[in-house]
Amino acid sequence: MENPEKSAQKDNELTAAEKKAGWKLLFDGKTTKGWHTYLKKGEEISPKWKVENGTLMLTDGGAGDIVTDEEFGDFELEMEWKIAEGGNSGIMYHVHEDPKFKATYATGPEVQVLDDARHPDAKQGKNGNRVAGSLYDMLPPTTNVTKPAGQFNKVRIVIKDGKAEHYMNSTKVVEYPTTGPEWEKMVNDSKFKGWEGFGKYSKGHIALQDHGNVVTFKNIKIRPL
Repeated sequence: MENPEKSAQKDNELTAAEKKAGWKLLFDGKTTKGWHTYLKKGEEISPKWKVENGTLMLTDGGAGDIVTDEEFGDFELEMEWKIAEGGNSGIMYHVHEDPKFKATYATGPEVQVLDDARHPDAKQGKNGNRVAGSLYDMLPPTTNVTKPAGQFNKVRIVIKDGKAEHYMNSTKVVEYPTTGPEWEKMVNDSKFKGWEGFGKYSKGHIALQDHGNVVTFKNIKIRPL
């Protein structure tokens, strides 16, 4: 029998159980409070990042990536994303905000957000390591459970004790160490080889990427671990 509290849960709200467990909303469903454009804290976020019907939507390119005001180390992060046809975006974590790093992806590993059926990036990289849910350009998902463009996908990212897990639509699709020899080997086998700050920070911001395509997010919540 379905939990009545769960079935009645509204978007961008926490249940009493979630609050008790330490979850907090990163998006209130009404404003961009708690977020700023990368390297532009204190400035207004571009209106191209639009809050509409309880979602946070990038309506057009040129707005810039947005990051949480807060930084997080070990955490459990959940959100739902919907990509437009032919679209590309991403979710980064442990992003270190410093002018010497010109982009969020210079430091933050990326969970890929993509229309696998239409975007050419799905067939680039190695062995599917650029499809939705992948650790971008590093590890492909073990199984493809991504819903097509225009439908919401639920992603969960767990970072704890030097280990990361990606879940797509409740299925674990990627796991890896975030430090050590195995991590370094993955970096050296990727486009990020030699990048000064990539994956070097154990704490940082969560980022949502402006890759020039329409993308929608909702139910963004985090539980520090």
